[in-house]
Amino acid sequence: MIYLDHHASTPVDPHVVAAMLPWMTTDFGNPHSHTHAVGRRAAQACDDAIESIATRIGGRPDSIVITSGATESNNLAIWGVLSHPRQRRRHVITVATEHPAVLEPVIGLAEQGFRVTVLPVRQQGDPACGQVDLDALRDAIDDHTALVSIMWANNEIGTLQPIRELAEIAHAAGALFHTDATQALGRVPVDCLAAEVDLLSGSAHKFYGPKGVGFLHVGGGARRVRLRPLFRGGGQQRGLRGGTVNSPGLIGMATALQICTDDLPAMSERLRTLRDELWRRMGESFPGIELNGPTLDPGLRLVDNLNVSPLDVEGETLMAAAPELAISSGAACSSVDPRPSHVLTAIGLSESRARRSLRFGLGRGTTADEIDSAVGMLRAAYGRLTGQATA
Repeated sequence: MIYLDHHASTPVDPHVVAAMLPWMTTDFGNPHSHTHAVGRRAAQACDDAIESIATRIGGRPDSIVITSGATESNNLAIWGVLSHPRQRRRHVITVATEHPAVLEPVIGLAEQGFRVTVLPVRQQGDPACGQVDLDALRDAIDDHTALVSIMWANNEIGTLQPIRELAEIAHAAGALFHTDATQALGRVPVDCLAAEVDLLSGSAHKFYGPKGVGFLHVGGGARRVRLRPLFRGGGQQRGLRGGTVNSPGLIGMATALQICTDDLPAMSERLRTLRDELWRRMGESFPGIELNGPTLDPGLRLVDNLNVSPLDVEGETLMAAAPELAISSGAACSSVDPRPSHVLTAIGLSESRARRSLRFGLGRGTTADEIDSAVGMLRAAYGRLTGQATA
């Protein structure tokens, strides 16, 4: 199997596994049990891990809430702000290309009578395809806007948003700014306080950590952020998220993020080279292939992302004919939905072109030989399906 679906999930780094194991066996104590040494050791390890995460994201340790992943973090950010008893504003703004973990909570707010604005994005053919137009946000925001939620990096087409500029527009209107940074963490430099982000979500399994653990960075800057908790329990995490913290997962997440950020410049350059070679090889093999999303400029797009629509075979059909290649034709979380990708249709692609899409997500372990083999597999699969030979 050649795995090129790292936007869906990443393998857990062996160093991460090694860091987690003691906290599941010998040092298994509850980090909230401060009456004995076993619990205190776990608590100190969790505190150290949180401090490490804060350092890596340009945040503050006392602003981090540990969750089960980005879906919970996004829900806590969106529902938590809008449903707080002191919240008088009843308007939320998001973007058409957001992940369902943001769009679905926003739809839920609309069903409860909140006013929702879903902004369009720059269309296919624009070098910055998928970005939000700053003037569009200025036109949509008003004195009733409580929250603006815009993802840092898109999970399907890799678009990078101008986060600081968007946050400044939100703050000028008195609104808070949230970003789902799930795809950005470990892939691009993230500094939430420098970017003036009020709420930032992340999930460990996107950057070589374990599944089932993530975080939400809450406040820490000049603006006060009030959240209504989703879960109530024993008062853990300052009452913002009841329940025992997943200490092995937290320690694994901190270790994974440290490895990714330490290696970021060199890894980014290597993956960009491999991604560009993949695009070149796909172009040679499938004349007329179309690039979906922004240009391959690293300032506009994740360097490990490629989304294309080759020829006249649907992506799902082509992938089924190449079973030893792990790629996707949309987001993993929406793979059971028969409709074409909402991200691709939001950037102006026809339903036909969206259904022909293939998404590649390169990762730390990706090699040049795997790129070569992947293209060969797709070329052979296309030939079997159509009876046509490709270049």
